[in-house]
Amino acid sequence: MLGMSTFGLGMLLSKWLPLWLVDRLLLLVAYFMLGNTSRYGLRRPEMGPLELKNKFGKTPVLDVGTLAKIREGKIKVVPAIESLTSGGARFVDGKEREFDAMILATGYRSNVPLWLKERQFFAEDGFPRRPFPNGWKGENGLYAVGFTRKGLLGASQDATRIAQDIAMLWKAEAVSKRASTPAAAN
Repeated sequence: MLGMSTFGLGMLLSKWLPLWLVDRLLLLVAYFMLGNTSRYGLRRPEMGPLELKNKFGKTPVLDVGTLAKIREGKIKVVPAIESLTSGGARFVDGKEREFDAMILATGYRSNVPLWLKERQFFAEDGFPRRPFPNGWKGENGLYAVGFTRKGLLGASQDATRIAQDIAMLWKAEAVSKRASTPAAAN
């Protein structure tokens, strides 16, 4: 925001203004910079970022690159998931869709045990059983990002490992398909 982080701008403004006013200003600036994000399925918090930080110890983050992809239609925000199916998901609005891959942004607290019935990868507390840096990969294409308790750096490391793993799997599948396809006759 204006060349600095929301939190940094908030701290700067709080030297001269009360926190409630700083929060309102930050929300207003975010609205002017980002527009109405609710039309893309992204609900805005009712509290300002400083109040959220004070109350819950968390700071909301919206990556502008992700927002651009959502606006372009390259990333689709969908309703809450009611249940996973063999090839996709059933949503709370009753619709079902199939996916090659799903990215589930579950928020600051893990609610994984509420919807994922698998118990080998995730423990009852909603975090992977294997500790960082090995908690990113489960079975059958199940991956986890952001459970490291290491902030954005840990999430970045998980995402990099997952991308490398998927690339390796796709390359192996392509080689396997080429080997099983008979050569065309001239």
